[in-house]
Amino acid sequence: MLTIGKLAQAGSISTDALRYYEREGLLLPASKTDSGYRLYGQDAVRRVRFIQHAQACGFTLAEIRELLHLRQNDRACCNDVRQRAIEKKLQLAAKIRAMQTMSAALDRLIVACADGTQSVDECPILAALEQVEGGEEAP
Repeated sequence: MLTIGKLAQAGSISTDALRYYEREGLLLPASKTDSGYRLYGQDAVRRVRFIQHAQACGFTLAEIRELLHLRQNDRACCNDVRQRAIEKKLQLAAKIRAMQTMSAALDRLIVACADGTQSVDECPILAALEQVEGGEEAP
């Protein structure tokens, strides 16, 4: 059995993060000592690593909770997990496209302010950001 400190060390994670995972229902101690210390089994190290890898793939804690429930569901199959991975991939692709659009907009603003010596009152970036769609200035 591992204490929360030993589990944190084994998973290269903070004890605060482990406590947060507990509050979110992602991790449960196997038992507690009479003095209230949490004790975890070796499976907890594997679960913490699973959570970390899933987060690195972009899954939210709520989505990770779903994946963990699927693992314990006798009626679930690999395709159920695959579908969630496909959904996450599509979400990430949409975010990437949105960020590329934002980056291109910033590129245009930076080019518009190539001089850089103007006063802040005449800054083309600030002027562009103040404009509302349709070309009008914001109130």
